[in-house]
Amino acid sequence: MARVLTLVVLALLVVYCLVEVAQADPDRVRQLPRWLWVAVIILLPGLGAIAWLLVGRPVRREPPPRRPRAPDDDPDFLRGL
Repeated sequence: MARVLTLVVLALLVVYCLVEVAQADPDRVRQLPRWLWVAVIILLPGLGAIAWLLVGRPVRREPPPRRPRAPDDDPDFLRGL
């Protein structure tokens, strides 16, 4: 049972990483080109997926500052009243 669970987790990790590589912006992928990351993940399923997660993923950008949803939530708007 443990062997089957390990294989299932490994397969899910590989699929997750392959989808993430496919969706990543090619200009922001680190270390290797995307096609080479796909090859590494497929040829070295455990190590390739972990390497992608640690050193290949694009660094997340800071989210844009949130604007108030309604005028009464905006302090600048309320000051002008």
